[in-house]
Amino acid sequence: MTGSVEFAFVGGLRQDYCITHDGRVFAGMLGGNALYAAVGAKIWGASVGIISRVGSDYPIVWLDQLRSRGFNLDGVRVLPEPQDTRTFYAYTSPDERSDTSPASHFLRVGRPLPKGLLGYQHSTLQQDQRASPGPLAVRIDDLPSWVTRCRGIHFSPADYLTHLTIPMHLRELGVKKLTLDPSVMYMDPGFRRELPSVLKGLDAFMPSMMEAEAFFRPQRLRVWEMTEAFLAMGCGLVVIKRGANGQAVVDGASGRRWNVPAYRARVTDVTGAGDAYCGGFLVGLDQTGDPLEAALRGGVSSSLVIEGTGALYALDALPGLAKARLHALRQTVGKA
Repeated sequence: MTGSVEFAFVGGLRQDYCITHDGRVFAGMLGGNALYAAVGAKIWGASVGIISRVGSDYPIVWLDQLRSRGFNLDGVRVLPEPQDTRTFYAYTSPDERSDTSPASHFLRVGRPLPKGLLGYQHSTLQQDQRASPGPLAVRIDDLPSWVTRCRGIHFSPADYLTHLTIPMHLRELGVKKLTLDPSVMYMDPGFRRELPSVLKGLDAFMPSMMEAEAFFRPQRLRVWEMTEAFLAMGCGLVVIKRGANGQAVVDGASGRRWNVPAYRARVTDVTGAGDAYCGGFLVGLDQTGDPLEAALRGGVSSSLVIEGTGALYALDALPGLAKARLHALRQTVGKA
């Protein structure tokens, strides 16, 4: 599929296995952080592309389905060998999840372990490698020709080496807006020296509260102390995502900061909520140049995703619903 792509999303296309906070089970579903982020952007009418790697065993029908929904997949490289693209999440509450030991979680809800999860470890293996990228890590050579014409590119959680090398390359090519959501694997005190090289030159750095706290341990910093520390590493904006508690947003250029509450949506499945937030944020930042307006669009994208199950659910929202929620959420914001 060719044509204009306004925003691109780099990261994973996965096969999701999920136990929701209320004990429902979904096995072998189309998912992945890059897809959820792309959906978060597409909610606002954006033309989007996905840049990812999958194995020869990845369901072709899923790729066909994504193309039929208007996603540009020129940047998806299908490798000649099978690859493990499984992701498992078990939510013990809407804000707490585990991505390991699936057998124990299925036992907890009284369900058998799906055959598709036999031998599963976790989905972030090798993402902290400093020397050589894993097979599913996106390389510079994977970038499609249209990437230089994008208005913005977001990096979903992925390999440290992908996050270190490709944003720098894209900045040199003239891509105007670059945002990044880090991998939990390198949000660790052992990466204190390396993280500034990832953040330098980003328009927005968007970790979760859990990841931010993990990076600064054993220190116990307040949220605004963490945002200032990340800003000092060289990025323009910092957004710390706090789930149902909203987001802490800081603009490095102006010094402005906001507590942005989450939209009070009906929670069905929170899978992909943070990724969809990032997609909406990127579109909002490009369209308005205003960090607060970007955060509001991110929050609306997230709210639509969590009301159903599956990566594409939010694309079938009622026309006008996103704009209505944007207006309502805008009224609730307070400065920090």
